[in-house]
Amino acid sequence: MLEQGSLVQTRPRANTLSVSMARNTGEIGEAQRLRYKVFAEEMGAQLVSAASGIDRDEFDPVCEHLIVRDNVSGEVVGTYRILSPENAARIGGYYSEQEFDISRLGNLRSRMVEIGRSCVHQDYRSGGVITLLWAGLADYLRRTDYDYLMGCASVGMQDGGHEAANLYRKLSAEALAPVERRVFPRNPLALERLGNQNRVSVPPLIKGYLRVGAHILGEPAWDSEFNCADFMMLLSVKQMNEQYARHFMNR
Repeated sequence: MLEQGSLVQTRPRANTLSVSMARNTGEIGEAQRLRYKVFAEEMGAQLVSAASGIDRDEFDPVCEHLIVRDNVSGEVVGTYRILSPENAARIGGYYSEQEFDISRLGNLRSRMVEIGRSCVHQDYRSGGVITLLWAGLADYLRRTDYDYLMGCASVGMQDGGHEAANLYRKLSAEALAPVERRVFPRNPLALERLGNQNRVSVPPLIKGYLRVGAHILGEPAWDSEFNCADFMMLLSVKQMNEQYARHFMNR
């Protein structure tokens, strides 16, 4: 899970968009180029693969890549990366384990899918793309029958981390998981030195996860490569909000 800016510049008609799994290396490459555009060019992330103009890492070959395409322009305008528990075991763990100790989730591993690298082209942030990505995730869950979605949602650190600290204090009072589900950041945000009196605004991606029943699993980690604070989140598919389940899971 990765958050990106919320600026809406155009509002393409929903019937021009379609969602599918990437079917070949060419379509995966399109998703990676979109990720580079959003994370490196827009957000300023210092990517290891920056010289190639794509966002790529060692997890990509063992992940499935959900994409939304504008059928008029032919462009991939949204993507999610999905890592199954079987493929996580093949590569030695989940991507999130680079940032968090998730040992308390050990009993969930065989039923837990990791989602991440979420991004939407800046001209398509009117909500339709995210809706299709969630519909694609729902279809994936119907086909695979996993019980949990797990991943990181990110908050930018352009203000030095005060917004992220304020957000954690708000969410920890409202949506913190039980202690037996807590995870621990390997590079924790210095919460004791951060925070201000600014009004807290929950980013759209995190708000969406909370709306369907997800919880945050503890304090955020600082991701220096992306210069953001990452909040680990977990959603129980069986306990998700009924309205969401009816809308997406019963299609």
